[in-house]
Amino acid sequence: MTTDNKSVQVGVLGLGAMGSALAGALVEAGYATTVWNRSPGKADDLIAQGAKAAATAGDAVLAGELVIVCLLDHASVHEVLDPLSDELAGRTLINVTTTSPAHSRELAAWAAHAEVAYLDGGIMAVPHMIGQPGASILYSGSPDVFNQYKPLLDLWGTSTYFGEDAGLASLYDLALLAGMYVMFAGFLHGAAMVAPAGVTAGEFATMATPWLTAMTGAFQGFAAVIDGGDYTVEGQQSLEFSSLGDLLAASSAQGIGTEVVDMVQRLIQRQIDAGHGDEGFARIIESIKQPG
Repeated sequence: MTTDNKSVQVGVLGLGAMGSALAGALVEAGYATTVWNRSPGKADDLIAQGAKAAATAGDAVLAGELVIVCLLDHASVHEVLDPLSDELAGRTLINVTTTSPAHSRELAAWAAHAEVAYLDGGIMAVPHMIGQPGASILYSGSPDVFNQYKPLLDLWGTSTYFGEDAGLASLYDLALLAGMYVMFAGFLHGAAMVAPAGVTAGEFATMATPWLTAMTGAFQGFAAVIDGGDYTVEGQQSLEFSSLGDLLAASSAQGIGTEVVDMVQRLIQRQIDAGHGDEGFARIIESIKQPG
């Protein structure tokens, strides 16, 4: 069963950049939306668009059968919601605050004790992407909540459900962010590396963007090797060939830090030292799985 926008009342707690973007998409789509933020003034633009302002978080909860929470962190979620457990009872809570998997599971247990239907979300987008192609939000927790409110969730971006374990959305969220941040660090290392030669970051980005985009095509190949458990499959670049000694030397010669590349080299070297130098680069996942 799904719920259309003419019948649902929504309360949104938290009007930072992301919370405001989520609430704005709801208002634009015609949802009756009541908003609250700890500091005043954040709701002004949304009110001008048609949202209602709540004087307190409790008022926002009471105004909506569905409550959306987008706050700073796990502690702030409890700080706001703990005093409102009675008001929340019988309602639906969707928490899209960035938290750890353990925190998501703990909040799901808290919600169950308070008789609140709970769905956890991990937002794979920046605020200006909400409602635009490329935005994605990952969900886990109550399947009934996901199915009932999917039309609303799809306003924000592509909605993907991972199951009843409330921590799975957060786990996927943080795992994807891990890939993003390490990629960003690699780009910044490269930009720092060419800077002493008079190359601007913009010029380097022009070269790096198509190159890194093309290299993401290797993910499925790595995944097939990892899932198959055979790092000797032909066609892989060996760990010995992948050694980053020249890259480290060139970085040092340019006078820049080598921490980003050192990390990868250590993962490679541990597998070489263990006798796997002729096996494929994907084998460094074993160094990650079993930290030294």
